[in-house]
Amino acid sequence: MHRLQELVRLHRLGRGPRQIARELGMSPNTERRYRDIFAATGLLVGDPADLPGIEELHARVEAKMPSKSGEARASSVSRWRPEIEELHRGGARPRAIYDWLKREKRLDFSGSYSAVKRLCRGLSKSAGPKPTDVAIPIHAPPGEAQVEFGYLGIFYDPATGKMRKTWVFVLVMAQSRQMVCRIAFDQTIETWIRVHVEAFEELGGAPSSIVPDNLKAAVIQAAFKIDTPAALNRSYREMARHPGVRIDPTPPRSPEKKGRVENAVRYVKHNFLPTFIAHADAGPNQSMGEIESRRNATKLAAALQTWVCETANQRTHGTTGHRPAAAFEHERSALIELPVARFELILWKKAKVHRDSHVAFKRRLYSVPWRFLGKEVWIKVNAHSVIIFCEDVRIATHDRRGSGPRSTSPGHLLEERAALGQRSREYWEERAESIAPSVRRFIRSVFDQDDVLSMLRSVQAIVTHLEKFPKTRAIAACRRADYYGAYRYGEIKRILLRGLDFHPLPIAVIVSDSDETGPAKTTTYRFARRLGELIQQPLEKTHEPQ
Repeated sequence: MHRLQELVRLHRLGRGPRQIARELGMSPNTERRYRDIFAATGLLVGDPADLPGIEELHARVEAKMPSKSGEARASSVSRWRPEIEELHRGGARPRAIYDWLKREKRLDFSGSYSAVKRLCRGLSKSAGPKPTDVAIPIHAPPGEAQVEFGYLGIFYDPATGKMRKTWVFVLVMAQSRQMVCRIAFDQTIETWIRVHVEAFEELGGAPSSIVPDNLKAAVIQAAFKIDTPAALNRSYREMARHPGVRIDPTPPRSPEKKGRVENAVRYVKHNFLPTFIAHADAGPNQSMGEIESRRNATKLAAALQTWVCETANQRTHGTTGHRPAAAFEHERSALIELPVARFELILWKKAKVHRDSHVAFKRRLYSVPWRFLGKEVWIKVNAHSVIIFCEDVRIATHDRRGSGPRSTSPGHLLEERAALGQRSREYWEERAESIAPSVRRFIRSVFDQDDVLSMLRSVQAIVTHLEKFPKTRAIAACRRADYYGAYRYGEIKRILLRGLDFHPLPIAVIVSDSDETGPAKTTTYRFARRLGELIQQPLEKTHEPQ
């Protein structure tokens, strides 16, 4: 209407229609349409200083060109408008409504997703803004910080000699906008805590409160409701408790609640990163060595630190109107003084006890008492030790550093089954030797009965079973089994179960010089009779003459 008021003024000044259309940015046809409306009512003639009001012009135009009411054409989903309105009031998004209609009204629904979106857009517009749509400016108290990771791209890591994904950790003091940045190659809890500690040391103190995102290194369970508390990562909690920092996690899907650090991450990406990459990627045909040299993460970290100190913290901030470095001098007093002892990284991990009485941490296994099989435990790890808790009671302690893939305390395993993990032949022969030398000879015979098939399991079962009996019975059982060539666990078990070891052997044996009670080699074959026994037997009666 202001442009139409200007159209009337220009006509009263005697300007031509084409010149007026050009000055007002209208097409000649549009100018002519409005000119005809106003000329019919005599508005184009008069004093240029005494123009008609906006309301009068609007009434003249509305009388000749009424506003379009309703939709230009019937919507393809108007038939299902009541259902769409109900779902929209319930908070369903257009895609969810469209999928529901296709699923529930599959026989007669023929509308399009675009039509559902247009209808939902109209419903939102007619309903007007909701109270939750109003953005409330947050006035951060001194000492509060916001933290976030931002992805930068692929850079060369000299420590591993590989091109790796690279992130920037940004800490922003919410009031002064003072920034601290660190380069990271992952978002693990170890890295998350390390960059926090380094940021605190650079600031000269710890923020009174920190607003992090809901990444797993910080928050393991987000607060989806107001009355549901968030569950912090225990390692992150330990780090915050060391200087006395309070953690205030951001609600899920609400990045605007930490907008200061979100803007700071974008500032790093749009101000610092393009200039560094433009220099790093100079030249169309770079060799791999040149790329590693230019896209070097060490150089990236040094350049980023220079940019933060000389540019980011020295600029005049658009919102506060002050330089962050100068404003931070007044905010510094709100920081918490760091303890004298530097924070020692403590990692917590929930784990389940495996069937082998071990829990896993960093690809190494640590034993716990066997009675905790299948239970969930907490593993507390520092630089030197691994401590395992079950229901807040310490049940095992191990050195973190050690040789081999596992750390096992003998007392943690079931005593009668712990030795089953030993697969050395010498070990089981020595166990048999501890019973008697003759038992060791028998175990050797068990091992040697097959030159291809391993008899380890049979030996383990035989030795552990013999150790449950008195020495004399074990020796007698081995003598009897060796006499009959019974080298299986079931035969030894049957001899002892039936008490056959108390029965004398049918043929006398030569006693070993080294073992008075042990078996030795027999004087005859194992299953043959002596010649004397055969002679004493009566001859078979026949009808043939002698």
